[in-house]
Amino acid sequence: MSAWSPCFFRAAAAAACLMFGSGAVWAQGQAEEIRVSLGKSLVIDYPEDVSRISTSNPEIVDYVPVSTREILLHAKGLGTATVVIWAKSGQRNFYNMTVDMNLEPIRKVLRDTFPNEEVTVASSREAITLTGRVSTQSAADKMVALMTPFAKTVVNNMRVSAPPVEKQILLRVKFAELNRNAATQVGVNLVSTGALNTIGSTGTGQFTSARPSVIGGDSNRFTISDALNIFAFRPDLNLAAFVKLLQQQGMLQILAEPNLVTSNGKEASFLVGGEFPVPVLQGGSNAGAVTIQFREFGIRLTFNPSMTDNKTLKMYVKPEVSTIDLANAVTFNGFTIPALATRRVESNIELGSGQSFVIGGLIDDRVNESLSRIPGLANIPLLGTLFKSRNENRSKTELIVMVTPEFVEPVAAGDPKNLPQMPGEFLRPMMLPNGVPGSSNVGAGSSASKGAPARGGRHRAATRASLSAGSASAP
Repeated sequence: MSAWSPCFFRAAAAAACLMFGSGAVWAQGQAEEIRVSLGKSLVIDYPEDVSRISTSNPEIVDYVPVSTREILLHAKGLGTATVVIWAKSGQRNFYNMTVDMNLEPIRKVLRDTFPNEEVTVASSREAITLTGRVSTQSAADKMVALMTPFAKTVVNNMRVSAPPVEKQILLRVKFAELNRNAATQVGVNLVSTGALNTIGSTGTGQFTSARPSVIGGDSNRFTISDALNIFAFRPDLNLAAFVKLLQQQGMLQILAEPNLVTSNGKEASFLVGGEFPVPVLQGGSNAGAVTIQFREFGIRLTFNPSMTDNKTLKMYVKPEVSTIDLANAVTFNGFTIPALATRRVESNIELGSGQSFVIGGLIDDRVNESLSRIPGLANIPLLGTLFKSRNENRSKTELIVMVTPEFVEPVAAGDPKNLPQMPGEFLRPMMLPNGVPGSSNVGAGSSASKGAPARGGRHRAATRASLSAGSASAP
């Protein structure tokens, strides 16, 4: 034993402390856990005079000795570091310090921006973790975008609540079109079959007159292709007159009431009409080839609704009424391509549920007048009217579109279902007096007894006999 010096035992003890650090800590007491926010400082009041201080990572936790028993620790970086303090008496203490991000300003930003969301914020080194439940996916995305400037990594562990039953929007639309037509026709054609030894006819050409078929001989003949609406002939005077004196009035009313249902922010469209073919010339390698494309026409409605926070409805509405216009058709390479007469309205409006508004009152008033006369003769006072003709057409079209939006909620599972009302009974079953499906009346001479109902095969045989052949007796 004398060969071993005290210095050897001190060296062995130091090596034991290096090899079995946890045992040394246990011998001196458990290490103290301290959590501090980044950028903050704390002071440790040590009970004895300090001889030495050490930190495992000065970039995370640094120290400044204020006095022999006060140590100031600074949290300089995110992470974990260990601070060891030795007293002059030989006692040493370990402090495991964890430096976290200062989350209080982040929590305040989230509370102020999203007061109705329940979200918890946690940090780990340079990452922020968001946990909790949010109402919509849009709110979760906005929270992640809001936290991006505060950390290099944002972990989204938020759960999105099931969305409530979304209200649907029913749009009731009424298309009312009134078309009035008025025509006035005035004209006179004169024909002489030999009056004053003169054969001939006069007319402005606007209305068809009689044409001579045989001239000369004992009699002169004229062929009448259109007697107009007033015809007079004096054989003794050999003079005939064809008069066109006509007034026409007509009215056409078209009414369509489409109903459309859609969700918030989703576009819906409606079309009642048809398609007509349009030839299209191809280019490139297929130059000269003709293909057929179809163009739509009719009553069309397109709308896109959006609900507002004020319980109102903001809508973009685009109604359109188009008809085929053959008067302006184009003939190309033997193809007749009709034109389209279109009336279209585009409108943005905001209103409440159940309110109606008129988005289009389109009036189209047209007058087409044709005048014809024979030069010279038409200038004769009084008689000049016989050598004039006039054709006047007036058309007036009015289009009114009325829109009424309504909010519609889906029917719950236990609620009664409203079925459509049919104008007549649909497939009414034929019932026997005892409630068995079949004919409403059993044959008059049936042997089925009155009172207790027939049983077994006799009852079924009587039913078949009365339904198929109207038999007077049952087997």
